[in-house]
Amino acid sequence: AMAEQDICPHLDCIGEVTKEDLLQKSKNECPYVGCGESYSDHSTLHAQAKKHNLTVNLTTFRIWCYVCEREVFLEHRPALPVGHPLKAVPIAVAEEEGSESEEDELKPRGLTGMKNIGNSCYMNAALQALSNCPPLTQFFLDCSGLVRTDKKPALCKSYQKLISELWHKKRPSYVVPTSLSHGIKLVNPMFRGYAQQDTQEFLRCLMDQLHEELKEPLTECSMSGEGSDGEERRDGDRSPSEDEFLSCDSGSSSDRGEGGGAGDGELLIQDECDGGRSPPVGMVGISSGGVISEKESLSFKVLLGIMCLPAQLLLSARKKKQFQYRSVISDIFDGSILSLVQCLTCDRVSTTVETFQDLSLPIPGKEDLAKLHSSIHQNLPVKTGVCPDTYGSQGWISYIMDSIRSWFWGPMVTLEDCLAAFFAADELKGDNMYSCERCKKLRNGVKYCKVLRLPEILCIHLKRFRHEVMYSFKISSHVSFPLEGLDMRPFLAKESPSQVTTYDLLSVICHHGTAGSGHYIAYCQNVINGQWYEFDDQYVTEVHETVVQNAEAYVLFYRKSSEESVRERQKVVALANMKEPSLLQFYISREWLNKFNTFAEPGPISNHTFLCQHGGIPPNKYHYIDDLVVIVPQNVWEYLYNSFGGGPAVNHLYMCAICQVEIEALAKRRKMEIDTFIKLNKEFQAEEAPTVILCISMQWFREWESFVKGKDNDPPGPIDNSKIGVMKGGHIQLKQGADYGQISEETWQYLLGIYGGGPEIAVRQTVAPADPDSLHGERKIEAETRAL
Repeated sequence: AMAEQDICPHLDCIGEVTKEDLLQKSKNECPYVGCGESYSDHSTLHAQAKKHNLTVNLTTFRIWCYVCEREVFLEHRPALPVGHPLKAVPIAVAEEEGSESEEDELKPRGLTGMKNIGNSCYMNAALQALSNCPPLTQFFLDCSGLVRTDKKPALCKSYQKLISELWHKKRPSYVVPTSLSHGIKLVNPMFRGYAQQDTQEFLRCLMDQLHEELKEPLTECSMSGEGSDGEERRDGDRSPSEDEFLSCDSGSSSDRGEGGGAGDGELLIQDECDGGRSPPVGMVGISSGGVISEKESLSFKVLLGIMCLPAQLLLSARKKKQFQYRSVISDIFDGSILSLVQCLTCDRVSTTVETFQDLSLPIPGKEDLAKLHSSIHQNLPVKTGVCPDTYGSQGWISYIMDSIRSWFWGPMVTLEDCLAAFFAADELKGDNMYSCERCKKLRNGVKYCKVLRLPEILCIHLKRFRHEVMYSFKISSHVSFPLEGLDMRPFLAKESPSQVTTYDLLSVICHHGTAGSGHYIAYCQNVINGQWYEFDDQYVTEVHETVVQNAEAYVLFYRKSSEESVRERQKVVALANMKEPSLLQFYISREWLNKFNTFAEPGPISNHTFLCQHGGIPPNKYHYIDDLVVIVPQNVWEYLYNSFGGGPAVNHLYMCAICQVEIEALAKRRKMEIDTFIKLNKEFQAEEAPTVILCISMQWFREWESFVKGKDNDPPGPIDNSKIGVMKGGHIQLKQGADYGQISEETWQYLLGIYGGGPEIAVRQTVAPADPDSLHGERKIEAETRAL
């Protein structure tokens, strides 16, 4: 929420007034009072009907503009040029920066509770843990103009509003997250009602939906090897299924976006383990730890119609593109795992790279711990996934205390133990044998897993709950975890490009009680003052770090820690403060500057977030380009470019004429296709006895319909009737129970001419006329039957 973003043009209608003046004005001119928590609430309906854009919360006296869809502030500030000033407003001072004293800047924010609205502690704890992840929260505060979506229920808007309330300087003691709760229930019926739910399931559902609403396709330019950040992208926007992430032998933890299951991760079969490997599948950014201070932070028809279509559009119609997507969610939380499976008969090795959003770790028991520790002391090969460095030397007092604790409560389990158990080698034998491509048989094998790319924020889920057929139970073993210095290097693949491997704890969600019930709370470290706080629904209490260390952790959020990134920010702020006159001014991505503020490894400058492939501004982004860019002086640009690479350099913003022509051609194509289809279908409906009725897959038809109606920007691929047909007697016939539609032969030929594909499946064809005598006999029998 930068200063220039907070200035609402609709405040001009009331002039420069205080909140008290506004309340008095509302009493005299519009005394309407209504609820304002859902999408069709009375305040929203009143604003639409009366064009009263501004509404005042009578509890908090905060102002919301329905047109701007953001919170606005009445304090007067001078207008600022686009993208200036350079300094990014950290979370600590996200609003009303000009009116704050130094004492106000150090005052912690984000200490707002959330009211329990009916067994919603699972949601409140998850939201507080996410709220205290600086890269994500600072994006929703500093880059609010990027939070745009046309997808329902617009959960990203509800989350943005919640974050602005939680981190507001004049925060209330607690907020009621009704709007976000309503949205998540629309997305997933599992969260409807008032039953207790699993906080990890809620987290996955929320982040998947945020990614879905905020995702953007990666352009070819941004994918063409711009440094390390260009190496790893979402392929098909799919993560492997959680159902398969039960141990290291499955490979991933998240289910996000379109596509299939675990097989959607890129698979490369090769004869040598160290041969060519497939590119990683996730995109991730990397961050610094510690408290962000303001000084360290940087702101920031038919045949003729077909012939008239551009050749590029015709080619794209023939083949459905498999776009790769990214969002702020994937940038922050996505990592990737490299899995290698070796056949113990022929020694062939296959590799798979899969994206993960979180790591679901088993809690090893006494026997598992003994095996893990004995394998370490026996110096087994590193390929087992466990490194002796994982268990560093400890002081004799800690050793004695751990021994006493183990004697009373069982063996001491550490988070490193859980990681080692997860990444340990897995034997594939018995019912779990490996299907070797070279041997063409089921063979015994061994599977190894390593992290290929570490995420900016590492989410770790400890599998405390077991669900059997007749009952469920909880593993209540204490797992010790570090508040600082979690080193992931022992579990890193040698091919990994990640340079920063150390993490500091941001927040931890705890569950008290038994399986199927209980209560959730969260412990979070405040980014302003570094203190730890307990978030228990609407109550927020400061606690000592020992309380956190003794907690029964369920979900943990770790953030990459790097002193080098802090020094980089300090250098750039110093350059900006020099205010050297420059002949050139450079535009840089606001979203990338947010990464620079909050990531340890922000990757190369990625200005393709606001540029098209031709180097201009896409027409659909031109009207809000101010939200996408920041102006920086020449000395700052040169330093950032020399340090991080990427680009391209942008000194002039203009709407792309080529994209405009393509958009107009696409609109004509859509209109032509849908108009022709309606015309042909009307003719088909008018036929009393059509000689031929052809079938078309409804799955393909729905994709085509979304394209011609403008809901999907990309045309469908070739017609695919393979799922609705079956081969019988050498002929393709309609499969029983198939999801299909009926169209005329003319409609089929029209769509086939544009998209190609097949096969052709008919449900009624031309038949020879029946013999008159035979027909007369049939009618006679029918009449006699009726009489009988």
